Amino acid sequence: MPHNDQEFRLLSEAVQQWYRYYEVTPDEQCSSTLCNAAIALFNQGYRTADDVATMLIGTFVGRWATQVNAPMSPTVH
Repeated sequence: MPHNDQEFRLLSEAVQQWYRYYEVTPDEQCSSTLCNAAIALFNQGYRTADDVATMLIGTFVGRWATQVNAPMSPTVH
């Protein structure tokens, strides 16, 4: 888990690089998915913004890859 401002900036820059690469406008759901993934990558030992961004870009190919399927309500059939 990041512990200081420099580490949080690193993760923020990595997520911003993903947005620039895919030319996607930031939104809350996408950012949440990407930030969680960036933290996990950081915890796995990726320590530069470029390394984390490269992994995010390769893992989440466009906005659709960041979408989480919400379970349907049992009342909607």
